[in-house]
Amino acid sequence: MSLGDYEPGVWLPPDHPAASRQVIGLGELAGMDVAHGPRRLSAGTYDAWLAVMRAASPRSDFTDPPFRRSLLMTLAFAATASRPTAVLTGPQHRAGDRSGPAEPDPAAAPIGMVHASVEGCPFAATAGLVWGGDLPRQLQQVLFDTADNIAI
Repeated sequence: MSLGDYEPGVWLPPDHPAASRQVIGLGELAGMDVAHGPRRLSAGTYDAWLAVMRAASPRSDFTDPPFRRSLLMTLAFAATASRPTAVLTGPQHRAGDRSGPAEPDPAAAPIGMVHASVEGCPFAATAGLVWGGDLPRQLQQVLFDTADNIAI
């Protein structure tokens, strides 16, 4: 069962021209250092998104975030980098859903990074749910109902 397509958030330095728009073009993003990964956590998504970046700029590459389990620490390092550095998160919200800011917006403001989206949603990951047919019927129904509610 497909749950839909999800896109990442991107965090930008506040002095970047795209920060005030809260939307960045792929060409602008490809011109920055971009922290994302590490690849081993989701090689398929990482490789697909790197291909999108390299289509915009063949020399594009991702830098592994210095703190894999702490977005706040990674944002703090990106905010103090000597070159303009963006942080690209894993898939966070349904593609096209701009209903509200991504976490951790309240904590990121003091760090100095601005949450934005990538124009045209060139990055996406499809989420799905699969379970074995040998599960008890009642448990299958619970999984189906839960997934169906998520997909709304």
